[in-house]
Amino acid sequence: MIRSELIQKIADDNPHLYQRDVEKIVNTIFEEIIGAMARGDRVELRGFGAFSVKKRDARIGRNPRTGEAVPVEEKHVPFFKTGKLLRDRLNEK
Repeated sequence: MIRSELIQKIADDNPHLYQRDVEKIVNTIFEEIIGAMARGDRVELRGFGAFSVKKRDARIGRNPRTGEAVPVEEKHVPFFKTGKLLRDRLNEK
């Protein structure tokens, strides 16, 4: 599912809301999640999962074409851990 499909689904399920208002709500939620992660905060959505930021230390990598050693800078990457409810729903038979 992509963002526009999510917006359409919410708008269809809530006919009393205008689609442009649903779009603002969805965009605000995503912006808040992104902003919190940019500050290094953890975002937990109970039953769904938790978004956090993990730090990867600087290291020496290799150029796959030449085999030459290349320095790779320290970086921060997003990390998602599923919640129990989501895991259970994915694994039910």
